[in-house]
Amino acid sequence: MTGFFETLRIQRWDDHRYYHHSRVNQALHLLSAVSFVCAYMMMFKEPALAALLGWLVSMTSRQIGHLVFEPKTYDHVNQATHEYKEEIKVGYNLKRKIVLMTIWALSPLWPLVNPTMLGLCEAPATWLDFARHVGYLWLVIGVGGLLFRVVQLFIIKDVQTGLVWGTKIITDPFHDIKLYHRAPAALMHGNFIDHSLAEYGEYEADPVNR
Repeated sequence: MTGFFETLRIQRWDDHRYYHHSRVNQALHLLSAVSFVCAYMMMFKEPALAALLGWLVSMTSRQIGHLVFEPKTYDHVNQATHEYKEEIKVGYNLKRKIVLMTIWALSPLWPLVNPTMLGLCEAPATWLDFARHVGYLWLVIGVGGLLFRVVQLFIIKDVQTGLVWGTKIITDPFHDIKLYHRAPAALMHGNFIDHSLAEYGEYEADPVNR
């Protein structure tokens, strides 16, 4: 278990130092994390609505932060190019995220074209029913996307890497709140880039405790 938690710590630190330089991105991750926690709480009673919240608010704000606000230039702090970081990304890099988000965005066309979704459910009688069907579909896409990458990591890396990454993704909302809760205040003071990343070595410190 020691190796598991150390690998989890390294994956979290690499994710932070490589992909979260922008304070706007950090603030959007805070919004995403809070809404994900709300979705987690809704999951047991209203899974379809939880999936709608998770995708429309949590995932959208998170990916906008990466795609729009995160610098794609040479990373002087980590001495790495954007292309190198994309290549070594354990989870979904930007290309894989675009594929996943495209599947998500196009998926409501299925219940529009085939209201029973090949007989898996009854045809929606109202737009609220349709939204619930889409929510369940998005829940399947979210869980499927997670499991697909975990199994893929089993094959291309090893079982522990896949299990650690899956654990990281599920627990990221709680960790992100702890990590990025100061981002909105930093933005209000005009700090758009997290320069504190340059103060730490590769795995020398936990940024949460700085």
